[in-house]
Order: sequence, then structure tokens, then C-alpha cells
Amino acid sequence: MTDATDAIVIGSGVNGLVAAAELAGSGWSVTLVEANSRLGGFIATDERTLPGYLHDTFSSWHPLFVSGPGYARLGEELHRHGLTYRNTDGPLTASVADDGRVVVADRDPEATAAGFADAEDRRRYLAALGRLADNADQIGALLGSEITATALLRNAGTMVRRLGRAGAEAWARDLATSGRAWCRREFNGPEVDHLWAPWLLHAGLSPDHASGGFMIPVLAATMHGSGLPVVEGGAGRFVAAFESLLRSRGVEILTGTTVERIAVEGGRATGVVAGGRTLRAARAIVASVTPTALYGRLLPPGSVSDTVLRQARGFRYGRGEMQIHVALSAPPSWRDERLARVPLLHVSDGSASTGIACAQAEAGLLPDRPTVVVGRQDVLDPSRVPEGAAALWFQLQETPFAPVGDAAGELDAAGAWTPELARGYAARVLDRVERHAPGLHGKVLAIDVITPADLAAGNPNAEFGDPYGGSAELDQNFFWRPLPGARRHSTPVRGLWHIGASTHPGAGLNGASGHLVAEALTAPRPAGARVRAAARLGRRRTAR
Repeated sequence: MTDATDAIVIGSGVNGLVAAAELAGSGWSVTLVEANSRLGGFIATDERTLPGYLHDTFSSWHPLFVSGPGYARLGEELHRHGLTYRNTDGPLTASVADDGRVVVADRDPEATAAGFADAEDRRRYLAALGRLADNADQIGALLGSEITATALLRNAGTMVRRLGRAGAEAWARDLATSGRAWCRREFNGPEVDHLWAPWLLHAGLSPDHASGGFMIPVLAATMHGSGLPVVEGGAGRFVAAFESLLRSRGVEILTGTTVERIAVEGGRATGVVAGGRTLRAARAIVASVTPTALYGRLLPPGSVSDTVLRQARGFRYGRGEMQIHVALSAPPSWRDERLARVPLLHVSDGSASTGIACAQAEAGLLPDRPTVVVGRQDVLDPSRVPEGAAALWFQLQETPFAPVGDAAGELDAAGAWTPELARGYAARVLDRVERHAPGLHGKVLAIDVITPADLAAGNPNAEFGDPYGGSAELDQNFFWRPLPGARRHSTPVRGLWHIGASTHPGAGLNGASGHLVAEALTAPRPAGARVRAAARLGRRRTAR
């Protein structure tokens, strides 16, 4: 093991993996440092219930990755190193309401719209997707590139020239609109709200947060275009393919190694202290951590301004999350047979129930009618379960980190998760799903529950059990993410770069921030910049 390298990457979630791979592919020597015993962050596959049942422990679905820049750059090599996806060309996602109403989305937008009762809603849904496609370059620039004041002004100018002032203002209005309000404004019937409002939870939002009116068509278009791919054999094979690629590119991988401090000399990050030793970085340190960790724990005092420190202390985290893994003896028997072919659905009444559940969780209460994300990876990849069996992947994105009460008044919640409370809440979730899949309890062979406290204990980036790296409300997103005083991936400390879900473009298994930083570090510099850098180096040598 060497103690000097061009770049040190802290953290091996998807952004750290992408950054390390792209830097190494550009000829940099790279050391990847991970505190846990294995790579991947929130990407893992385990037999969490019974032998033969492969559960994606945390994240599972990869539409953002396969539609993003990291996959465009690394996809072919990852497939050569063993990555294989399974996807759907038919039923994509669905929502089932308490009264049994079901709305299904298909990969084909027109097939999806055909399920809406109102003819005008069918037209407006396709028009919203078309409007997004017509402006994909500018929307992509907002979501997939470094946001600066100059870039925002340039983007706005392009939109005004292309669409006129009214057209550009319509996009700005959507950014300021909640998902609930957007659906009410744009559609006569409930189907779009019922189907897509619960998906806002996957972006770290609630139906009543601003920017939902912008994000719903983005999410819908992404899934219509890319589907809901899962990794054949489990998401852990995604990590294995990355690890194989990294080793082939000469990346030094250190697992079970906690970074205690980032070394700063003369205002520049020069290395990290990890495991009692100092590892030197000649060119860059790339940290996939939260602002709380970066500015509050890893950097030495005096490295950044008091303003940045104050903003980091005020960085807000979102709701906690619970995962429940269930081994079944046979597939669920859905009342609506269409759901048998859907890989991921929500048990939700749309904004109505999801908005209430978000408010309850943010008040510290266990929701009485939580939105249940029901994943059936085995619909796409039968190798995940024994023949004839099935598995359920439940995600509860409206869960308090430290519950202080139960909105239903049934469970004893006294400020902390206990095994009894976790089992009781899991039973509520199963009951909620069984209303739409009679006999479900009788098919359950084993259950594994991961509470928000478990998430926080297993991944230092899941502060307060929030897997999305911090609230994605408008004042802490886009141009202001992660902090108003440190809103770019280049931090106030020279040579130190910040990536991960806490940075733009935020949560989701996309790898975008890792790609953006690798691209910035390896891009050819203009001749003038090289001359200025050489002059600065000459002055430093003369001063010595």
C-alpha cells in the first residue's frame, strides 16, 4: 500500500465509485477509502430472511443510473465486468388506493394515458411529457451539470429565446409548485396524482413541497424512457462489477478504514488521517459525506468561514426510512390481477394519504396509513427467489427517526425504536398490503426489518435515518445544495471536492455528482489557466 496518490475518494456509494473509476480511467492514481467492511454504501444484496432469497438490502432500482452520465461513460466496461440488468417493456409501476382503485403505468406513455378516464387528462399527460422532451437539453443542464449563477442565467436566456417569456415563466412556476397543486391544476381526474405523487418520496420530497410540479413529469419521463431496471442476481453484483473495474484500473481500495480527519496545509487539502496514518493526495480529495460530517467533523478548525460552519450546522435532514424484507412461499394473490406483472407499486391514495403520512412522520408519529412501496424484483429477475416462491421489498419513506407516538394510537412509541415496536409497525404494513392481496399473511415465511436507527448505524451518511442525504426542499436544493456558502462541488478548501446525495443533483442512485467532479478534475485547462498556474508555482518556489 502506498501513502501517496493523485486522488483520495472518501466513501464508496455510487458517487464515490463513479468518481474513482472515471479518475482512474483518466490516468490518475486513486485510493478509495471506505469505513464499512465492503464497498457500496446503500447498495447491497443479502439473504436477509432465508437461504435462497436474495434481498436488495437498501436501494434496488436503477433508472437514474442507466439514464445518467456515469453509465454513459462506464456502462460498457461494467457489463464486461459482470453487470447485467433485467428490465420491463410492459407494466412499470402502479398505485392502489384503500378503496381498491388501481392506476397502472406502462413503459409506453400512450398505454399509460389510455387508463385515464378523462380524455383531456390523456392529452395533457402526453403533452407534459412532450414538453419535457422538447426541452430536455435545458432540463438536463439543470439536473445534470454544475449549477452556477452564470449557468443559470445562460439557461434562463435560452429558455426565454426558445419559449418566450410566458413559456419560460411556466417552467419557473412549476419549480415553485408542489406536486399536489400541479396535479390539481393540470388534470381533471385523480389518476396522475394517484400514480405519481407517491414517487416524490423517492426524491426526498412530500406532495406538498415546492418543486414537485417540476419533478413529477421528470420522474415519469425517466421511467417511461428507462424503465425500472434491477441487477440480475442482486444489486450487490453492481458493486462487484465496479470493484472489478476499479481494480483493473489500478485503484487502491481500503475497506474497514475510517477517515478521522482531512489534513489541510496552507488552505489546501493535502491528505486524510485514516486508521492512525496519513494518506497523501497530490491533486484532490473527493469526499462523499454529509455537510455535517465534512464541515463539522472532518475539517480542522479554521478551514472555512464562520458563515459556512453556521450553514452546515443548520443543514436539515429529512424523514427517516424503514425497509422490510419478506420471504413468501408463493407470489401475492392481488385482487387486481394486473398488479402481478408490476415490479414496483405504491399502496397510497396519492397526495391525500401520502401528504398526511408525511406530516405525521415529521411530527414524530408513526403514520396510521403509511405509503407502502412494494417492490417485486423477482417479477423481473426470478433468480432472486426459489422456484415458485416470491419476495417483497417494502420501503417506508415516512418514518420518524425517533418516534414519539403512534397516529393510530395502537403502538407504544416512546422516542426510540425497539424490536417490539419494529415488529408491530411491520405487522401494520403487512395488514395494509393484505387488503389488496388476500391471504398474504399465510404466505409469509420470514421477515427482516431495518429501522431508521439501523440505517443511521450502518451508514454515516444516513444522518437521522435519512437515506437521501438531507431534505430536498427548494431552499436546500438545486442552486442552494448543499449550502448557500458552499453550493458547488468544489469547496472553500482548495483541492477538496464534495459529492454524494447531500450535493447537487441530490438523492437517487445516479452517480451524477461523482461524474461531475471527475469531469471537472480531468478536463483540459485553457492555455491561460495553465500559464497562471505555472506562474503561481514559480512564485511559491521563489518565496522558498
